[in-house]
Amino acid sequence: MRRGFALLAAAAALLTGTIAARATVIVESRVDDAVVAGAGMPRTLSEFGFFADGRGHEPASNVHPYALNTPLWSDGADKLRFIYLPEGTQLTADGEGLLQFPVGAAIIKTFAFGEGAARRLIETRVLLHRADGWTALPYRWNAEQTEATLALAGGRIDLVTPAGEAISYAIPNKNQCKSCHSKDGQVIPIGPKARNLPADWLGQMVSTGALDRVPNGAGRLPVWAARTATDSAAPLARAYLDVNCAHCHQPGGGASNSGLDLRWEQDASHALGIMKRPVAAGRGAGGHDFSVLPGQPDKSILLYRMDSAEPGIAMPELGKSSIDREGVAVVRRWILEMKTE
Repeated sequence: MRRGFALLAAAAALLTGTIAARATVIVESRVDDAVVAGAGMPRTLSEFGFFADGRGHEPASNVHPYALNTPLWSDGADKLRFIYLPEGTQLTADGEGLLQFPVGAAIIKTFAFGEGAARRLIETRVLLHRADGWTALPYRWNAEQTEATLALAGGRIDLVTPAGEAISYAIPNKNQCKSCHSKDGQVIPIGPKARNLPADWLGQMVSTGALDRVPNGAGRLPVWAARTATDSAAPLARAYLDVNCAHCHQPGGGASNSGLDLRWEQDASHALGIMKRPVAAGRGAGGHDFSVLPGQPDKSILLYRMDSAEPGIAMPELGKSSIDREGVAVVRRWILEMKTE
């Protein structure tokens, strides 16, 4: 009998060891560099090899999770962000702006709604740095949550936001990806700026050789999730506008003809919309005369457009099917706190 138990224990140990070995192999799986850097458009997300599993998003070798101090808002979606760097390469810091990525790198962002067993992965967007520049590709997750498939034409999904609103969530098509990620006609990343990345994360990347140095201004943008009602509204609002609006509203951006420059580093009040008349006063102006009227948020075009989900009025035009009430509240308070002459 004891010998039988011993054999069972040995078999169990062998099985456990085999499972552990398999798990180790999976976790240590590697990204397919030829797929990332090649000219093709893989049909499924798994072809890249970014993750050792599907729904759990266990990153493969050289895939680095990261977070932003002030994240871009997308109907309240939770976002899982990752950077992939080929073996032997690293990011380079260039001031407090965008980190510079080597050819063969990728940026991966998955959008999810819900918590626990009810959590659903909706889409994963990838930016691939290839020899001829950046390529943006959207992938839509299946109902079984086992795979995401290339969605060049985008798509719509009915869901309920964390705020309890039923919306038709929009997955952007490939051209819409370009419209937000475009500057001077070139597709570029917009998220991983040194000023919006936690300084401790940047330090860890330096310690592992994945980044050349911790740049000045690292982590300068406020941590949105840690804000309080007594914090000054100005840095919060400026950070929010930088992250959610400035990729279009800056020189060379898709909305540069508006004359607005909402980047964090912009100091000129007129460029920020303060006492600036709109270039074209259509429905989007809401009958107001200035983009930002100090002390008068309800007479400011910028807030009017932020506080709308109606097509033709709502800003941003893409990536939004509902209103970010918290973002609106911060920008409202910023305008209210402005000194009037």
